[in-house]
Amino acid sequence: MKKITRILMVLSAVTLFAVTSSRAQEIVVGARLGRPGPVMARPMRPSPRHVWVSEEWAPAGGTYAYHAGYWAVPPRPGSIWVAGHWRHRHRGYVWVGGFWR
Repeated sequence: MKKITRILMVLSAVTLFAVTSSRAQEIVVGARLGRPGPVMARPMRPSPRHVWVSEEWAPAGGTYAYHAGYWAVPPRPGSIWVAGHWRHRHRGYVWVGGFWR
């Protein structure tokens, strides 16, 4: 019985750590980061199938790196791109990445 109790305690601790560590992967910045440099003109659409994927911010070394928008072919017919956005947290802002819906 003691062995089962110990195993359950260890599994509970591991589960708790896994849940809290996934939240710790967010990078919180004090202010929303602005687009670096001048606004570039959107290039011509390569084909009617292409969809514009708006600018993104990717985690990079404890902060975020800017990636300009680009044309992409959706992964499935009828898919739309949902743009990423900054979400306010109690200590600052976190980037929520865009995704295909």
